[in-house]
Amino acid sequence: MGEECTEPDVMASIDEGTSEFVIADIACDDAWLSVRSGDAPVLENWC
Repeated sequence: MGEECTEPDVMASIDEGTSEFVIADIACDDAWLSVRSGDAPVLENWC
């Protein structure tokens, strides 16, 4: 197993090549998820 993450460093981006919305914790290996940008939830609907 890899090292534990103690300080998250999270960012989000649209991958223009695949039209995916990607959220990643760049402080941890393999800590990311993606969804097609058209299927991503709208932030205003969560607030």
